[in-house]
Amino acid sequence: MKTILLALAASAAFAASPALAHFQLVYTPEVNLEKPADLPLKMIFWHPMENGHAMDMGEPEEFFVVFKGERQDLTSTLEPITFHGAENEAKAYEATVPVKRNGDYIFALVPAPYYEQSEDIYIQQLTKSFVNKGGIPTGWNEPVGLPTEIVPLNKPTNIVAGSTFSGVLLSEGKPVPGAEVEIEYMAAEPDVDADRPGEPTASPMPGGALVAVTDADGEFTFGIPKAGFWGFAALGSGPATEHEGKELSQDAVIWVRAYDLK
Repeated sequence: MKTILLALAASAAFAASPALAHFQLVYTPEVNLEKPADLPLKMIFWHPMENGHAMDMGEPEEFFVVFKGERQDLTSTLEPITFHGAENEAKAYEATVPVKRNGDYIFALVPAPYYEQSEDIYIQQLTKSFVNKGGIPTGWNEPVGLPTEIVPLNKPTNIVAGSTFSGVLLSEGKPVPGAEVEIEYMAAEPDVDADRPGEPTASPMPGGALVAVTDADGEFTFGIPKAGFWGFAALGSGPATEHEGKELSQDAVIWVRAYDLK
């Protein structure tokens, strides 16, 4: 099966031109838990690669978790916060979710569409992130029923830096061939206590956004060069194309975590 492989050299290859990619975050700093915990989650719409401009979020339409095939609505757990970005402040959300049982927790956020004035369009990034407790796999590679989503083909909570990550892009449950997938490194991870970014650990690549393209089966593969959080966004892959009389880009976003092999 043919895939597109993007291999980057090393973290030293990160240079100075901004990627300027919008990425919705569903962020928690530790995605592999050994003990039960009250998990802090931050929902931020931001430019995490360059620690850049943050965008105001409206009230999310949906927020839920899937555990062992069962979906739990978490919308009532959301609380508004202010994210103090390096360039500006923006409206964001947080939640605290108890994690007690062993297995995979798939968190999914359907944010309100965001109006991007510079392009005169709305953006809605349907975002998934993953947490595992106890090292027990229980369904990380299953879709959760979003209108569009990326389903991981590698366990998304413990990818080895220097290896690859693969995913399949779905729209209304069917693979999407020939779609561009933008790739983002979370160079500045949020401080969950202070609601502000930490110091960036890398700079954007020259030449704009990193991009992979899905093959005939809707799959893509990317070489992960550096430990940390990596985001993948398929722009306009969703079935909804209009909101309030304007163009809507309904995007599928997924975040995965890579570690150095020691």
